[in-house]
Amino acid sequence: MKHRHLLAAGLFALAGFISAQAATVTVLPDGGWNVFDVSDVGSSAGDLNWYDVNDGSALGFSFSIGDGQVGTLTVVDAVFSGDVFSVSANGTLLGTTSAAVNSFPAGNNVGYDFDLALADINYSRGIFKLGAGIYTVTGSLLSSALDELGAPLNATAGGLKLEVSAVPEPSTLAVVLAGLGLAGGYTRRRARPV
Repeated sequence: MKHRHLLAAGLFALAGFISAQAATVTVLPDGGWNVFDVSDVGSSAGDLNWYDVNDGSALGFSFSIGDGQVGTLTVVDAVFSGDVFSVSANGTLLGTTSAAVNSFPAGNNVGYDFDLALADINYSRGIFKLGAGIYTVTGSLLSSALDELGAPLNATAGGLKLEVSAVPEPSTLAVVLAGLGLAGGYTRRRARPV
């Protein structure tokens, strides 16, 4: 536990002054990862909300999804597994990430490789579907990986990414469903004995 406080305090001291302002990062819908940190020592508020490691201020991710589009927001734990996050959009809870298996101190450590963490079932993840609109996404640590004494580390990092795709028009969807029905009927007909 002592090591966690020293590490978080050292990172925070290097970051410079504490800002009371919230930082907002604009997220591109390209599927690229955006990093957030959590630490009750590194956060300027001393809480477990996502924060900007540069100045300790609260961190939010903003983006918009256009009409006729749907967004897929993915949030994943990183470094050591065992953390679970609460995820909100515009102040409303979207949900929480999945349960995770604690891997501190001797277990898995994927570092900041979010794709590797997403592929590992021991790491917590959440996938949220969003419709058209303007969003600011924030989060907090609900439960933490535990240290060798069983105490919560309350210090971690995670990643967030957004992918946007077009919503199929109802007429396109009807054609696809009709085609699937015809293919199924053809298959059943061919399977009948003559």
